[in-house]
Amino acid sequence: MQGKRSRVLLSLFFITAGVLHFIFPEHYLKVMPPWLPAPLTLVFVSGGFEIAGGIGVLLLRVRRMAGYGLILLSLAVLPANAQMLLNEHAAGTALIWQGLLVLRLPLQLLLMYWIWRATQPIPED
Repeated sequence: MQGKRSRVLLSLFFITAGVLHFIFPEHYLKVMPPWLPAPLTLVFVSGGFEIAGGIGVLLLRVRRMAGYGLILLSLAVLPANAQMLLNEHAAGTALIWQGLLVLRLPLQLLLMYWIWRATQPIPED
C-alpha cells in the first residue's frame, strides 16, 4: 500500500494507538517487561512518540524522519509484545489466543515495511 491513503491510514493507526496509551495506561503496564525501569513513564513516552510519528507521516518535510522514528519505535515495543505472549502463556489462556500472539511478532516486520513504504518520497508528493 502506498500513496496518500496509505499515509492517512498509517497516521490514524499510530495516532489512535498513541492516544490509547493515555486513556488506558493500565493495559500497557500489564505488558511491560519487568526488567524495564519506570514503566508508566515508558507507556506515556511511547504513546507520545506514536502520536508524534502519526502526525509526522502526514507532513512532507518530516515524513521520512517520522518513518524512521516509527520503525525504531516498532522495534522498541517488541519486548512488550513478547511479554504479552509470556503473560498469556503463564495464565494458561486458550492456545488459539497464544497462537495469534505468536503471529503478531512477525507482523511487526510487515508493519515496519508498511511504515517504510508509506514514508518514502513518491512522485505525487
